[in-house]
Parts: sequence; structure tokens; C-alpha cells
Amino acid sequence: MTEPWLLGRYEVVAELGKGAMGVVYRANDPMLNRVVAIKTINTEEAGHEGMAEYEARFYTEAKAAGGLNHPNVIIIYDIGKSGHLVYMAMEYIEGRELREMLAEGQPLPVALAVDVAAQVGEGLAYAHQHHVVHRDIKPANIMITPEGRAKIADFGIARMRSSETRTQTGIILGSPKYISPEQVVGKRADHRSDIFSLGIILYECLTGSTPFNGDGLSALMYQITNHDPAPPSSINPQVPVMLDYIIAKVLTKSPDARYQSAADFANDLRECRSQLETGLQSPGANFTPTRPIPLAPQSAAVPTQAAGQEGSEEVVSSPTRGISRAFDSLEATQRLMRQIAADGTTEFVATKAFSATTISRARAFRSEIHPWGQRENVVFGVTVGVALVVAVLIYLL
Repeated sequence: MTEPWLLGRYEVVAELGKGAMGVVYRANDPMLNRVVAIKTINTEEAGHEGMAEYEARFYTEAKAAGGLNHPNVIIIYDIGKSGHLVYMAMEYIEGRELREMLAEGQPLPVALAVDVAAQVGEGLAYAHQHHVVHRDIKPANIMITPEGRAKIADFGIARMRSSETRTQTGIILGSPKYISPEQVVGKRADHRSDIFSLGIILYECLTGSTPFNGDGLSALMYQITNHDPAPPSSINPQVPVMLDYIIAKVLTKSPDARYQSAADFANDLRECRSQLETGLQSPGANFTPTRPIPLAPQSAAVPTQAAGQEGSEEVVSSPTRGISRAFDSLEATQRLMRQIAADGTTEFVATKAFSATTISRARAFRSEIHPWGQRENVVFGVTVGVALVVAVLIYLL
């Protein structure tokens, strides 16, 4: 581009990039003397018959997004139309897309990954409180400034894309690796879909790859709706085990079992980051939260053998109970711990009771993971025998 041209009142000076819906420009706002980013959408792509409806929906969504004013959300200043182009003037950000930072398939430093996800979670929480759902959270829609601030882009446009660009089966195109199970099956996406998408991004930041991958769209959709990914610590040893549990909860297939607010998700990430910074958390180390971690209200009765009560049942809670539907049994929990504990040991959070939506302050402890064999039977028998002999001597004396 050799010389500026006008789009409404804005002097367009450079092209920043192209997307599925249009072109993004850097422009000057002569009225307020500031640099802005202009995102354009070509209404002709909607077809002549649907153009009026398409344009009306654009203005409705843009107005809703224009009411957002948060440090982690790119601010929309103005909307307008010039010829067949409708446009949105927004805050211009010097920085990089998170997509660029992940392009080489390498994980980010754990503290940075947690911090970015927490910031995005706080921005989403603010938007959700104002009844605005993004519906297309992905690394390309997250900008990182040189100071390390994360900014969410494309509020208002995301819903346009999701409502217009679909396959014949209703699957949303554009960012299939980051969509939620309910979006895959064509259900209406709510704020918990944004939370799921952010969980995928956090997983990618921690491991360098997305949790759901497949050869073709159908295989990918199947994984999103049916597959439970490996804990991130099994891929990146620098990831503390508590993040495995947070990831398991946020990537739960059922929206009702996930974090019910982005604020809760961000709070747990902030606590995790705090403990990383103070050295209370290390790779594979236990994690004791100072805030309750919101979990789905679940418990399980597993068979135990108490003294004098053969076959009795005791209500207990497993380290991951209530976090993910994939870990709602003792067997599945042990399977998760074996995945995490490649060295034969693991740290996990044990609790005694759950409330309706949260667990009380957790107590962390170490558990050895190995099969119960002949040696254990012999040791157990000798221990019981010695205890009986001691008890008889005490009674006789």
C-alpha cells in the first residue's frame, strides 16, 4: 500500500492481515488523533438475499461487544459501513498473536502459560457477566503485548462467523481444534463453551500440541466428543500435577461438570501461578489450594473391609473425583495416577467430603503406586499376627 485511503473517516495506512471474513488494516483516526485497527467484513459474501439480515446481525453483535471495557479485551471504538464493506474500528495492539508463539509446536514456560490463560479467563469472565459469549476462542484471537498482557480479539465478529460458516452437518469451520463438544453436535454454545476452548489453549501452551487431533474433520470431531487426553504432565514433566486436575475439569465433555464460570477457572490458575512463584509447587509436587476448587458434586461408595464389617461400604472421594467424568471410578483414578507417575510415585489431593459445588481445603499427601502382590500379603499377615500377640499380652498383664 503506497498511500493512505479513506474508509469512513479513517485513513487506512497499512494492511495488517487477512482472515476468513475480511481484511484487517492499521488506520489513523484524525478526529481523535489515535491509531486504530480496522476489521472489515464483505457483506456481499452473505449473498444478496441475506445481506440485510447479515448486516443487521453484525451491528447487533458489534454493539453488544462495544460495551465491553476490560484490560484483557480489545476495545471496540466504532462501527460503520462504506460501500459493500461493514467495518469495526478497534484498539490497535502492538504485539503478537498467541498463535505465532505456538507456531513451532513448543510449549511455553509453565508460569507464562498459566498467566496467559488466567488473563484470558478474566477477560472472558467480564464478557460473560455482560452476557456476551465469544464462541471462537483460539490462539489467533488472543494478542500478547510486549508487556505480557493478553487481549481477546474478535468479540462481535466471532458469532457472525459461527452462524454463517458451517458444514452441511452444522459443524463450525475455521477453528475445529478449539471448539467444544456441544458445538460439535450442533447445540447452542454458551459461556461454558468459551471455557472449554480456553482449556484447549492452555493444554497447547503447556504441551506444544492440542489435546484433540485426528486425520480429517470426522476423526477430530470424534476425539473432541469422546476422547480424554493424556495429562499434560505426562508430555511436559515441568507441568505440576495440579494443572492435570484443572485441565481434566475444564475439558470435561459435559458443560455441567466443567467450571461454571471463567472467574473460577482464572482464580485456580492464579493460585497455581502464585504457588509456582513462591516455590511451593514444583513439577510433580503436591498442591494445596488456599481457595476452594469448584468441582462437580460427586461422590462414590467403594467396597472396603473394616474390622468386623466384611464387605461394608465407605463413602470416599478419590483425588480426581468430580473433576472429569472420565475419572469417576477408583479404577479410572488409578489409571490417571499411573499415567502421571512414570517413576512409580505421584502426588495427589485427597479430600473427605464434598459440598454442593466445592471441596473444602485439600490435604496433599504422597502415595506409592505399585500392585499388591505376595510380598504385601506376607507383610500384612505378619503385622496382623504381631498386633494380636501384643493385644493378648496386654490383656493378660
